[in-house]
Amino acid sequence: MSTTRKRFIAGAVCPSCNAMDTLAVWREDQVEVVECVKCGHHQRQTEQQVEKHVRPQEQVIGIFHPE
Repeated sequence: MSTTRKRFIAGAVCPSCNAMDTLAVWREDQVEVVECVKCGHHQRQTEQQVEKHVRPQEQVIGIFHPE
């Protein structure tokens, strides 16, 4: 089991509760995850190269990487 190191984003403001310096970021399966440690708001961001292949009316839910 690998542990993922969470890092805080200095000066960032949570889009949900507007608290400053409460956003932590880490990577899960090649997807960047941002979470507010105050209110629990989650946001996932895919890699730039995947995002540019997504058509404007679609959303990426996850990325499948066969092992």
